[in-house]
Amino acid sequence: MTPLKLIFMGTPDFAAHALKALVEAGHDIVAVYSQPPRPAGRGHSLRKSPVQLLAEEYDYRVHTPEHLKTPDVQAEFAAYKADAAVVAAFGLILPQAILDAPRLGCLNIHASLLPRWRGAAPIQRAILAGDETTGISIMRMEAGLDTGPVLLEDRIEIERKETAGELHDRLALIGARAIVEALDDYAHGRITPRPQPHEGVTYAAKISSGEARLYWDRTAVDLERAIRAFSPVPGAWALLPSGERLKVLAAEIEPVHDAAGHQPGDILDDRLTVLCGEDALRPTLIQREGKKAMPSAALLRGLVLKKGDRLS
Repeated sequence: MTPLKLIFMGTPDFAAHALKALVEAGHDIVAVYSQPPRPAGRGHSLRKSPVQLLAEEYDYRVHTPEHLKTPDVQAEFAAYKADAAVVAAFGLILPQAILDAPRLGCLNIHASLLPRWRGAAPIQRAILAGDETTGISIMRMEAGLDTGPVLLEDRIEIERKETAGELHDRLALIGARAIVEALDDYAHGRITPRPQPHEGVTYAAKISSGEARLYWDRTAVDLERAIRAFSPVPGAWALLPSGERLKVLAAEIEPVHDAAGHQPGDILDDRLTVLCGEDALRPTLIQREGKKAMPSAALLRGLVLKKGDRLS
């Protein structure tokens, strides 16, 4: 493998795996770009991103611009004369001047099989939709939202009870391996970027906390997917009879043959089984406000919820 001069652009843990893989592969990381430190935790103190923290361990120069629109920022980027920029969950729009600066362009690690699930939340959207497969696409970026030609794909099956957090971790490792392979092949002319088809385009809009609310008139299948898609963040949630928000992090589908006298949201037994629009859900891992996640059995030892009570 021929070492390349690379600029790395990323922010969360997903991207940090890729940065580590590129370093271990022997590439010359001339600069790292990441989102600025953001307030986090109860004290709202500024917290550096996982990519920035890792880059500082390697003693790389780190840039944390609010945007990349100004001529001076773009000139600084171009001055590195990088062979390529590797982008993974960076979180900022790349202007055309940035896309054009590296010799081989900007290559993005995207957590879906493009053109399915272009956009911000491909992992969660794949689970919500009940997709059986997903994967990693290494794409040469262009001005459109995840519209660029694909260099390499790595397809995997989504496991039956897999959460977004678990799938994220698997795809992060696959993406790290794939970008090393794709860079080497692309730099040596062994692969040609393949334009994305016009058919099958879907968009993965950013997830909001409001979207994660559980509406019990939906089917148990749909709600179980939502619970997995929103685990661990933002966490699917419902309201207890007291009005307290309860996060549901895992649940089992329970067939229902006779729910006469009950409405969706009603608790059907002493195991917290909740009636849905079709069948029922039995939460198995929950989290009360200000508390740690716990099995539902532990919740029921300290909170009286009886048959006929309702979650909303």
